[in-house]
Amino acid sequence: MGLPKLPKVSDPGLDETAKMLTPQRIEEVINRVIQKETAARLKVYMNTCVHCGLCSDACHWFLSNDRDPRFSPVGKVKQTLWEILRKKGRVDPDFLKECSRIAHTECNVCRRCSMYCPFGIDIAYLLLLVRRICSLLGLVPQFLQDTVNSHAVTLNQMWVKQDEWIDTLQWQEEDARDEVKTARIPLDKEGAEVFYSIIGPEPKILAQLIANMAQIMTVGGVDWTMPSLDGWDNSNMAMYSGDFETMGRVERVHHEAALRLKCRRIVMGECGHAFRGAMYDGPKWLGWKEPPIPLIHAIDFYHELLTSGRIKIKQKFEEPVTVQDPCNVVRGRGLGGKLREIVRMTCANFTEPEPGLEHNYCCGAGGGTINCGPPWKPSRVKGNRVKAEQFEATGAHIIITPCHNCHSGIEDIVAGYNLGMHVKFFSEILVQVMDVPEDLQA
Repeated sequence: MGLPKLPKVSDPGLDETAKMLTPQRIEEVINRVIQKETAARLKVYMNTCVHCGLCSDACHWFLSNDRDPRFSPVGKVKQTLWEILRKKGRVDPDFLKECSRIAHTECNVCRRCSMYCPFGIDIAYLLLLVRRICSLLGLVPQFLQDTVNSHAVTLNQMWVKQDEWIDTLQWQEEDARDEVKTARIPLDKEGAEVFYSIIGPEPKILAQLIANMAQIMTVGGVDWTMPSLDGWDNSNMAMYSGDFETMGRVERVHHEAALRLKCRRIVMGECGHAFRGAMYDGPKWLGWKEPPIPLIHAIDFYHELLTSGRIKIKQKFEEPVTVQDPCNVVRGRGLGGKLREIVRMTCANFTEPEPGLEHNYCCGAGGGTINCGPPWKPSRVKGNRVKAEQFEATGAHIIITPCHNCHSGIEDIVAGYNLGMHVKFFSEILVQVMDVPEDLQA
């Protein structure tokens, strides 16, 4: 199982920007970031690492590229941040272009490597610091920067306009009523139990997932709402490009939309990075001790609905299934056990992936890597051969993953390695197997 050697990638976000950088500008930005935005954490990590390489076997990029040391986590840091610090920022544009390529397109900042570091060094933090420097210099892969530009201008990832957002919700409410006759998507309802937010690609390319949730909310008897204005998109690719200023703006609008409607809590759709941004990185950058309103991921919410009996199962899903553990809500939040509980409650034939839970391999798409776009897709798929081998070993027909980046990344792996499997969100399973009371049936 494998892919051919890949040609060199041309990316104007790196190639053209590098031509405009001067040594003075590079040195000024690097030293400002190191002196003003880092503290003891960076110094401790850099002074503690003994270059042992024990993080290497934790990285799917390293394992999938024939154990080439350049792809090991410590190798990536050595090729980028160590050189930047050693030379005190006196590096040239071509070197920084390579730093951006490595940090943005060959690392998913999934933090699996940190679990295996004997000192617990957060290697993802070090590579995110490289991304921060590159972002301030404009050295970001073009497709990823386009996504960040959309966040900055429209406050959503996919440049969805206001009328398009409302039209999509009306259309999905109509579709939901084909299955559950009283399904509604309530807009701007003050004081609702649940403020439901989703990731930008849903209204653009996966609108059926909104109809799924309208059915689930109605059958579960949930008092819920969605905002008609900005704040509905909980995704945040700026968090991964290194543009923390835009990241903070996006997170503030998301939280303030829920506060404006006086909702009791936010339920976030099936996305891992969005949860990370709203729960951790966004509030931290904004100077908040914690999010101003309670929020939970979809896994928690589905678990509540199923274990409380608000949603009952009519007949379990019969095809063989396995799961993908989204890094930011399983390794980062500990929801792997609940994910398996809801899968076992709804599916008759579940096979555990090996390794699983917090030890599972990253999908290869998260951390903003998939948003670097089609030019980098071949290297991304080649960089997760071990994931293809893991899925193939389960013998499953269906891969369930409650995360958009995982869903898209695994679809690419399935196609790239001809696995003949299909990928589903959990909501797609739940609407198929849940018991819709007779009085709600269309």
